[in-house]
Amino acid sequence: MLQILGKASSINVRKVLWTCVELDLAFTREDWGSGFRATSAPEFLALNPNAMVPVIRDGDFTLWESNTILRYLANREHAIHLYPTAAAARARVDQWMDWQATDLNRSWSYAFLALARRDPDYQDPEQIARSSAAWARHMAIVEGQLERTGGFIAGASFTLADIPIGLSINRWLETPLAHEGFPATLAYMERMGSRRGFVEYCRNGTP
Repeated sequence: MLQILGKASSINVRKVLWTCVELDLAFTREDWGSGFRATSAPEFLALNPNAMVPVIRDGDFTLWESNTILRYLANREHAIHLYPTAAAARARVDQWMDWQATDLNRSWSYAFLALARRDPDYQDPEQIARSSAAWARHMAIVEGQLERTGGFIAGASFTLADIPIGLSINRWLETPLAHEGFPATLAYMERMGSRRGFVEYCRNGTP
């Protein structure tokens, strides 16, 4: 059975958990990370030298890096409805997944830690303002894309890309910021409300 190492509150672990629901995959999960077993432990570093969650074990195969795990699981299950094989369609899914992991994540890091997590090390007003403004600019990109597709982030149908993007939008909605002026984004989140993985691992009250 697939093993997932990482605490369930981690946004990157939740990507994998949601994907498992979409693929109807059985799994077990072990708590690793802040508040649980330390990822700096030698046994964890032997699996991921970056000391980050999630890590999966699939038989004798070990893999880290959350979006790579999503792609691996979809490929393993031949889930072309989530991760299409046509070059252009797959590239569009990859584009949004990679953008979420780089540009979007970097934009909200400081503001999220300051405003949602209330981390005392992230309370500089100027940096909060800069991060909040960058986050809003990136959310405007999401809004524009969803206006164009009228459906999901990579097109008319739900794909693997909607998992990381949906989780990032949830994080934005759970942070005390202004959320007015994003009707396509809010409608998108309503559309995903019928998906069990979304309910259990995205809009579940966890930022």
